[in-house]
Amino acid sequence: MAIAYWCILIAAALPYVWIGVGKFAVRGYDNGDPRGWVAKQTHPRVHRGNAAHLNAFEAFAPFAASVLMAQFAGVDPNRIAMLAATFVVFRVLHGFFYLAGLSTFRSLAWFGGIGCVLALMAQAALRVG
Repeated sequence: MAIAYWCILIAAALPYVWIGVGKFAVRGYDNGDPRGWVAKQTHPRVHRGNAAHLNAFEAFAPFAASVLMAQFAGVDPNRIAMLAATFVVFRVLHGFFYLAGLSTFRSLAWFGGIGCVLALMAQAALRVG
């Protein structure tokens, strides 16, 4: 189960990675008004980093819940670890594709990640009846 817990930790950190990349794409970041600063920027990487940041937050709660649901339901730990690690791979790719402006690949990575979440939840639900 340790792999799945590490994956939760990585998924929790990803929003901060993506916003960091976005904020440091240009000089002059204003920590006094970070959201106002982002809104005023014209560099696409700033906005893409912010969007990847927000999307990573949106994906985190269902992912963490799905891992814990599967664990509590007694789903095979190896299956949980495999789906959790696959989710993290998809989410890292999602962020890279977001920053690169590759929307089709970004969407495919998003679908892969949500597929892992849904698979974990379904297996938990089936396990408990």
